[in-house]
Amino acid sequence: MTRLRKRAYEILEAGKPGDRLSQIADVALIGLISLNVVAVIIESVPEVHAEYKDLFFDFEALSVGVFTVEYVCRVWSAPEHPGIKYGHPLWGRLRYMMTPMALLDLIVIAPFYLLFFFVMDLRILRVLRLLRIVRLTRYAPSMALLFQVLRDEARNIGAALFVLLLLTIMAASIVYLAEHQAQPVAFGSIPAAMWWAVVTMTTIGYGDVVPVTFWGRFFGAIIGVVSLGMVALPAGLLASGFSGALRRRRLSYERLVDRAIEDGHIDHHEHDKLREIQESLGLSDDEAAAILKESRERSGRAVETCPHCGEPLEAPPAGAPIKKSA
Repeated sequence: MTRLRKRAYEILEAGKPGDRLSQIADVALIGLISLNVVAVIIESVPEVHAEYKDLFFDFEALSVGVFTVEYVCRVWSAPEHPGIKYGHPLWGRLRYMMTPMALLDLIVIAPFYLLFFFVMDLRILRVLRLLRIVRLTRYAPSMALLFQVLRDEARNIGAALFVLLLLTIMAASIVYLAEHQAQPVAFGSIPAAMWWAVVTMTTIGYGDVVPVTFWGRFFGAIIGVVSLGMVALPAGLLASGFSGALRRRRLSYERLVDRAIEDGHIDHHEHDKLREIQESLGLSDDEAAAILKESRERSGRAVETCPHCGEPLEAPPAGAPIKKSA
């Protein structure tokens, strides 16, 4: 049973390089999630829904069945995660069930079962079913990197958004004082004026509400200029954090490659390990090849690979001279 549970973890969570069954499972789940999103979008057309209602329901039932089995297997194999966080047979699984992705897995299948006990708005169900597209982030390392950057920069971005909120309230208050008599409908209160403030400060400028008084336009111009930098600040923080994360990811892989070629060759075990790290970091094959080339040039050692498949050759016999890179 333990071996079966570990195998379930390897297929669904670990994503080991070269694991054919894991790759098939990933492709199948990605395809099923994509088809579900397409089905939800098409089903929102009343004519199509009326004609193929039974077909949509059957496909939804099949999809929920697959997603339910997947969810149960993920919870069941949770103790196989490395470390002790999920190691306990009961509390470890409960802790895993409270993770964001596990909660999302539950949210996208729960409405189907709730329909048998409660009457629910189908429009709300469609929105919840559309959340399945978020599950695709599990199979995209770049999205995982983005979420990591958001976590790392959360305090800085939160501070910038807080300042932006204060400026929005101040801008709405000032324009309310200048415009509420001239335009009692559009600027009759500070909350009503906040719509204009948000649209102006984000440089969208719908033009549905505009100041007409001298002081309203004067302060509106100042607010528009000041807000340019403030609105761009969170985006700048995010871009800076993303760039730093990419640099750290590359440096991490470079250190692993440097250690792997210290003896002048990369055996098959080291190759598989590097491949696994490469996929977990989301590095492309071109990036990994460039890092390997740079590491060889720095060390002055050549890592011999097969000219056909590109995989490393066996290590040279003991005492054999190490071939220098050209």
